[in-house]
Amino acid sequence: MRSRRAAQQASLFPTKPARGQPLADRMRPRTLDELVGQEHLLGPGKLLSQMAASHTLHSIILWGPPGSGKTTLARLVADQSGAVFKSISAVLSGVADLREVIELARRQLAADGQRTVLFVDEIHRWNRAQQDAFLPHVESGLITLIGATTENPSFEVIGPLLSRTKVLVLNPLSEADLAILIKRALTDSERGLGAFNLTLEDPAMDELVGQAGGDARKALNALEIAAELARQAGCSTITAEHVREATQHKALIYDRAGEEHYNVISAFIKSMRGSDCDAALYWMMRMVEAGEDPMFIARRMVIFAAEDVGNADPRALTVATSVKEAVEFVGMPEGVIPLAQGVTYLASAPKSNASYRAMLAAREDVRKLGALPVPMHLRNAPTPLMRELGYGSGYRYPHDYEGALTEQDYLPEELLERHYYEPSERGYETRIREYLQRARQMRSNRAQPRNPDKDSK
Repeated sequence: MRSRRAAQQASLFPTKPARGQPLADRMRPRTLDELVGQEHLLGPGKLLSQMAASHTLHSIILWGPPGSGKTTLARLVADQSGAVFKSISAVLSGVADLREVIELARRQLAADGQRTVLFVDEIHRWNRAQQDAFLPHVESGLITLIGATTENPSFEVIGPLLSRTKVLVLNPLSEADLAILIKRALTDSERGLGAFNLTLEDPAMDELVGQAGGDARKALNALEIAAELARQAGCSTITAEHVREATQHKALIYDRAGEEHYNVISAFIKSMRGSDCDAALYWMMRMVEAGEDPMFIARRMVIFAAEDVGNADPRALTVATSVKEAVEFVGMPEGVIPLAQGVTYLASAPKSNASYRAMLAAREDVRKLGALPVPMHLRNAPTPLMRELGYGSGYRYPHDYEGALTEQDYLPEELLERHYYEPSERGYETRIREYLQRARQMRSNRAQPRNPDKDSK
């Protein structure tokens, strides 16, 4: 048993870092004692500490922000239990990969009685059908599940799976925690930067900690680049300027498929707005290949359909919401196909932001003028007293009039003649524009009701 666990630990935590391996990966803790932060889970008497001490393991879901140590913690806890550790990514793997792991777990259990721990990174990326696929094996005890997610499991993980797991919340690392990790990496000669004999000035430490935002990976990646910049300049001290320069370039160097997250999503939206299908598809695939949440892309498409296409093509919103449902139903990687269809449709559709601009104008009046009283003829009159007070009096039921149009006003008196929505002359909005012109022209006449008692309904 000891030799098997020793071999397993050697594979999980190799003593010699791989060539070109980023500093953040090289500095991953090899034991729970090396782990920094998350004292609420690892302190004396806490759940993970007790599990490690007893060499037992229960299915858990680790919920926390990027760089908080979810993957490392999963590996360390699995190693303590003596189980076989298997890891898959929900972004890159599907049901077929899961079946392969399940079959290997069966063989392992039959061969020597050893259980398997399955670590599913970004478990929230799997849809209901994919999560259902391994639920029976968690129930039977064939596998012990450790899921990692940056999203709220209450919304992203199916109820039956949640009820069979313990959700553990990881916090962003504190500034003090990050400082410990940075100093450790700077002085560690085996895995870190200790061989370079570099020092770090205090403002540079403040810059690293501040830029990291509780993310250990981000802090160590920036430190590695800053150290390289200092060495190239012939400096033995890493300055705040080196760190600022490093944080500008680290995404390009260490996350080539997903650099400048916000710039890429901006380019994606602006390409669709500019009706460039090819560019929109390119930026969409940049996000997909970087591991972006496909539901994030779908949500942006739904917003775009309402904001930038609007009533120039009313079907755009239906297409966008259908894409969201399709991606959620199918899951990845096949979900990229409906995403592509939706992107090409939205980019090709006629554009109008008239509804969006109308919303902004109406909101401005609401905030500026407050709660203006509802005109009497528009008020609901469910009781005799309210009718006696004039509620609903003079209301004209449009369907009783030719073309379902009347000379009736619907805005408070202070806002009469206020037009928020001005349809464009593109797509379906050309027809809407003609209809609204007739309706507004009729209301501008403002004829008094001919028979208020008859008109009120």
